Amino acid sequence: MDSASPAPAPAPVTTIAWRLAHIIVSCLGYRVGWHFGGQDIDSQTFAYAGTADEALKQLDEMYGRWNAGVRELSDADLENPPTVGPERFPMEGIVLHINRELIHHGAEISLLRDLYRWQDSAASARFHR
Repeated sequence: MDSASPAPAPAPVTTIAWRLAHIIVSCLGYRVGWHFGGQDIDSQTFAYAGTADEALKQLDEMYGRWNAGVRELSDADLENPPTVGPERFPMEGIVLHINRELIHHGAEISLLRDLYRWQDSAASARFHR
């Protein structure tokens, strides 16, 4: 993942690949490591996918770990802050936040896919006139 401090202005266009990497590493990977005994993820050394198929496999794997961990939480686990990791809010709030992030970024990916598909079909229609 690229990052700069301060952030560049104007901000660069965010790609589908960047959004998938953000979901896999920042949204899911960190939390799986912190809260569910997974491997600690380092955004600087993570082996980011080089292809769409590889990214989807990483996403499926990380979401599976997240989902399994959430399903194992008890009511008491959800009501209290996690005992490890930097987050100090009740786990139910963290689960809600991460699920919102997944919906948000997943919707952005869907929109970009639709726009690319439309752009390709519009270009093809112009070419065949």
